[in-house]
Amino acid sequence: MMAKCYSPGRVTLMTIELSDEQIRSVLQGISVPPQPQIMVDLQMEQVMPDPDLRTIARLISQDPGLSGALLKTVNSPFFGLANRIASIQQAVNLLGCRSVINLINAQSIRGELSDAAIVTLNRFWDTAQDVAMTSLSLAKRIGHPAPDEAYTLGLFHNCGIPLMLTRFPNYMGVLEEAYASASAETRVTDIENRVFNTNHAVVGYFVARSWKLPAHLCEAIANHHNAFALFDDEWSDAQIKTLLAILKMAEHICACHRVLGDQPDDREWEAVAQQVLEYVGLSEYDFDYLKGSIRELGVS
Repeated sequence: MMAKCYSPGRVTLMTIELSDEQIRSVLQGISVPPQPQIMVDLQMEQVMPDPDLRTIARLISQDPGLSGALLKTVNSPFFGLANRIASIQQAVNLLGCRSVINLINAQSIRGELSDAAIVTLNRFWDTAQDVAMTSLSLAKRIGHPAPDEAYTLGLFHNCGIPLMLTRFPNYMGVLEEAYASASAETRVTDIENRVFNTNHAVVGYFVARSWKLPAHLCEAIANHHNAFALFDDEWSDAQIKTLLAILKMAEHICACHRVLGDQPDDREWEAVAQQVLEYVGLSEYDFDYLKGSIRELGVS
């Protein structure tokens, strides 16, 4: 199996051959959640020549948690609907198959956690949705050709965090230390590697791989705290760099440094802001305007 291996001492990924034993070693006993059966059923429907949205809506309506997550998303301020939607069928019609499947994948992570862990990670769930919707909005505003991919990356880029918490009870404290130490020279993941010998980006990468997300999205997840090095490398993949630029802007707008890192200043954004804005062709004034308009939609 071809896979990407993240090394604590490197800033990029290398394509190497990993055995099942090596993967288990990298994950250090962390259980990557399998796709739930409803996910399998939905994927089977999606690959049909003409997917039946009525069948998709019927499958989702069998699960109260999935139904609630779907309605919460479609009724968010980002969609700007005049009236709230209460119908699963209407919500599925509006979002489409791909976005619906992304939401179900996100919910399956929650199913792996204890009640205590879910309470601890309330801020994570809220941030994941905020970053996803902000990434979608940013992608549309800067003319990115695949805004749904920006949404997917926003939703899943931190999917390794809850799984790290299941393995390491002190994880959130270490994550806060990592955000406090972030700079051009020190990545958030460097601190995690020092303490745990792995990090949420590489765990998230293997989750994304197991769910068969596109390869470039998997690599973007693995590298989402490597932005400074990637933007400094003219040979880095342009597709991944654009997605990461959108993600970094979204994380800053959603104040992930406060919500996840419990830090007053966004040190990671300070390190990459100039590179990111230059890459997407935005001035600081343009970005401040975007930030203000998106926050008016309800991002805290």
